Amino acid sequence: MTGASEEPQDPEVSVDLPRVKRPGFVYFLGYGIMAPVARVVFRPHIVGRENIPSTGRVILASNHLSFIDSIVIPLVATRRVQFLAKSTYFTGTGMKGWVSRTFFTAIGAIGVERGAGQAAQAALDEGRAVLEAEGAFAIYPEGTRSLDGRLYRGRTGVAWLALTTGAVVVPVGLVGTQEIQPVGSKVPRIRKVTVSFGAPIDLSAHGPATSGKARRQATDEIMAAIHELSGQELAGSYNETPANPLVRLADRVFPRERV
Repeated sequence: MTGASEEPQDPEVSVDLPRVKRPGFVYFLGYGIMAPVARVVFRPHIVGRENIPSTGRVILASNHLSFIDSIVIPLVATRRVQFLAKSTYFTGTGMKGWVSRTFFTAIGAIGVERGAGQAAQAALDEGRAVLEAEGAFAIYPEGTRSLDGRLYRGRTGVAWLALTTGAVVVPVGLVGTQEIQPVGSKVPRIRKVTVSFGAPIDLSAHGPATSGKARRQATDEIMAAIHELSGQELAGSYNETPANPLVRLADRVFPRERV
């Protein structure tokens, strides 16, 4: 979800969660306009949509191949889905800022600061607030999109959210979205995509959210389900900027948890 290495806060500790930013009129207007357009541009082949629970707390955990992913998932899901987006998308000025702010509001995005430490925890708390309001929350366990098409190791924030809130996780496999808007491209192309929703996963058997082992095992189960749906080659590492040799060596000896 983020590039942070710090562990999430103890879920037993009382924290003030952010107020849930529920999509309003702009969301429904945008959805009504964008959904028909999406069916033409993306020509989505949707598999397993019935696996999304109609009510209650649910996390949609997806692979991440393109900026377009954050548009495709909310438009094809059977629930009103919210996800995190860079806060800069909501703070621009002038006409460009208004267009950006309106667009991301329309697709149910929540603006957050990205980064390590407190920024990472703030992002997790935003997701927790959505789930504890009985909502549906989408997240990319890889943290950022894959530039080479491989599936990277999952960060444990997704497991922390599920184990803390009791939400079930629906794995999502996206195929072909990178062809609509390849890296560096600003204009989407008309291409067919496949969106597969897997069976809901109850992660509670792994243990409490306070357990690092439980978070890791739960995350690995989620990533295995995503891999089965997407069919991607496994990278076997985190999707992050390569570290220097000393940092890589230290990581092997004392593995850090990425959330």
